[in-house]
Amino acid sequence: MVLILSKNHMRTLLSMTDCITAVESAFREFGLGTVAMPTRVSLTLGDKEGWLGLMPAYLAQTKSLSTKIVSVYANNSRSHGLPNVLATVVLNDPETGRVTAIMEGSYLTAMRTGAVSGVATKYLSRRDSRVLGVFGAGVQAKKQVEAICEVRNIRTVTVYDKDKSRAKEFVDSSESPNLKMSVASNPEEVVRASDIIATATTSTTPVFNGHDVRPGTHINAIGAFTPTTRELDDETISASKIVVDSIDAALAEAGDIILPIGSGVIRREDIWAELGEIITGTKASRTSDVEKTIFKSVGLGIQDAALAKLAFDKAVAMGLGTTFDFEN
Repeated sequence: MVLILSKNHMRTLLSMTDCITAVESAFREFGLGTVAMPTRVSLTLGDKEGWLGLMPAYLAQTKSLSTKIVSVYANNSRSHGLPNVLATVVLNDPETGRVTAIMEGSYLTAMRTGAVSGVATKYLSRRDSRVLGVFGAGVQAKKQVEAICEVRNIRTVTVYDKDKSRAKEFVDSSESPNLKMSVASNPEEVVRASDIIATATTSTTPVFNGHDVRPGTHINAIGAFTPTTRELDDETISASKIVVDSIDAALAEAGDIILPIGSGVIRREDIWAELGEIITGTKASRTSDVEKTIFKSVGLGIQDAALAKLAFDKAVAMGLGTTFDFEN
């Protein structure tokens, strides 16, 4: 029997606290070498402004084997009334290969992307960070705020989006009474005040000027995930300690890394570490309160595998979901 889990099920099953713990464990496994994960297979549909990715991964210690099919269509919300990001995750039994669950993956994707920024922030940001600046005002921006507030005592959040009404709606919809939320009128206002910056946009070009970044700032850059798009400029990249989710994935997909390497601004050797190396202690994290740090993520299948196993185990324990017999 295969367990089918809807988006509503996933909302019930996945808390940010649990997701951060699961994603941190997955990256620890990655750092220890107990995972199997090819570089994401992707297909760009230029005439549709669409992108499709296939992401299999196996976590040996967690005993999770999954594959995510994810699409990003820039015009979905505007033209079709659909989310720009759509995903489905298939979970297999690693002992037999049998499919054990099929689950809605868009919510899982939002949670795991937020969670990895939470993990990176835990290891790379200053402990006394209080001000968070966010670029973008979509679903992922909300999960960035949620995750970062889990690991740091954030008191102020400033949001910038080219669509000012969208940014205002983002702020007005906040359910955190202890957070002071505001809309910034320009990127400089965000960057010059922030201890931590999260970029969660669909921009193809840098969203702020690196000269405005204060000493000691930590940046989570999660929006751009193709070789020709970037959210960070050369100044930001060259002045910061760079940590990535996967060096192979970053060199294949992250324009924030690929483009400055191609122009000679940085070298491959300037990538300090993978997040798993930071978690396992193989590489040092932040070394001073004035050091600027960047976590660049393109998203890895191990994050999906970790949360798929978490959701499945909780669903079984709680009796949630619908079962279907595909074999008869």
